Amino acid sequence: MAELHSITEVSAAFGLSVPALRYYEECGLIAPAARRGRVRYYDRESLERLALVQLWHVDGMIPVSGTAAVLASERAADRTALLHAQRDGMLERARRLEHAAAVLTHMLLCSRDRPLDCPTTRAHISARVDAALAGEELSDGFLPARPDGPRSEHPRSGSATPQEGLSPAPPASARPAVR
Repeated sequence: MAELHSITEVSAAFGLSVPALRYYEECGLIAPAARRGRVRYYDRESLERLALVQLWHVDGMIPVSGTAAVLASERAADRTALLHAQRDGMLERARRLEHAAAVLTHMLLCSRDRPLDCPTTRAHISARVDAALAGEELSDGFLPARPDGPRSEHPRSGSATPQEGLSPAPPASARPAVR
């Protein structure tokens, strides 16, 4: 007989709340293998399906509806099309997150007291406003960030010219500790 795990055990093991597991069941993403009284029990197959849901929904930020569509697809071609669409969306979100991280990195390294006092940040924000008002998409490759090397700061006099190009965030060891 297959080993069964209670909903409480599964909740603790996967770091999900019991209501989240019940919600996944309501959406058809997972199903308990058995019930004893009011307690749901899950077998290995259910847990593997839950791990897939968690990978896509929680880790991959794919909506429950997208996860459900992939799991419900019966034809490989349909599933492949859904997976391509989900991956493309995920890569676009990752690109935007990388850009946002570069902006934050620049702001962490800038010596100005307020973000809009920094000429680089102000130029970036101004370009975003102009693009929004013109109904255009903003190119995000111009924001300077710290290159590997000495700290690049804008002196309070505003005489420095920021570097051009997008650089990755410095390694964790180079960042100040956050408390």
